[in-house]
Amino acid sequence: MGILNVTPDSFSDGGQFQTTEAAVLRGLAMACEGADIVDVGGESTRPGASPVSEEDECARVIPVIRALRDAFSGRPDAPVISVDTRKAAVAGQAMEAGARIINDVTALGDPAMQEVARRTGAGVVLMHMRGEPATMQQDPRYDDVVAGVVDWLRTRRMMLEEAGVASDTMALDPGIGFGKTGEHNLKLLAGLRRLVDCGRPVVVGVSRKKFIGVLTGRDVTNRLAGSLACSVWAASCGAQVWRVHEVKESVDAARMVAALREETAEWIG
Repeated sequence: MGILNVTPDSFSDGGQFQTTEAAVLRGLAMACEGADIVDVGGESTRPGASPVSEEDECARVIPVIRALRDAFSGRPDAPVISVDTRKAAVAGQAMEAGARIINDVTALGDPAMQEVARRTGAGVVLMHMRGEPATMQQDPRYDDVVAGVVDWLRTRRMMLEEAGVASDTMALDPGIGFGKTGEHNLKLLAGLRRLVDCGRPVVVGVSRKKFIGVLTGRDVTNRLAGSLACSVWAASCGAQVWRVHEVKESVDAARMVAALREETAEWIG
């Protein structure tokens, strides 16, 4: 899942793809690099981020989604388009424009977003987040972060099933960096198999995040190696989707993981 932020203030690439033309070119490049999903977002959810109006968010993402839909049309190997939003109206317009997945940091907390998911049959990524982006990093605490996140996502999935959202449309994201300390993030990655055991695809987004910089001493533009290490670890635990900035390098790493898995299976067999 390639990250395409059409924003001025995202934590590592804010402003780089703010125009529709630049964003579409980046989306096309991600497709050529092997992305399975292009995740288009028009509102930063970094710690301390300010909310964006529904109108501004739509103005940022809808033209990009529509242009990518047209560019991908007729290509059997084209990526699926995802919209990274917590607003039901934005998600609804994105589905009409060509998106097929809703990536919602609030895990469909808005009943109106649940209705969009039911009506469109969209794939949905349910993410765990403590609080709101503006406040989520203010002294986050857990008795047991792995148990807390896994139980919350399991309960959320069951609640949405009861609300009519199809279970087979859901993927689960532990929300690395969203209301967690660096230690919490490491514990979640170490205990990721417990989330995988819930029986739905697991999405992991670690790309360029602060805890990698703290551990490696690298600034946000030099965290590729640490990001890949975390993604490969997540894959070894059973996670199926990596949400990344550097698509080409991540695809190479994923191919090597797949080849080693196949060889290991043959050797064991």
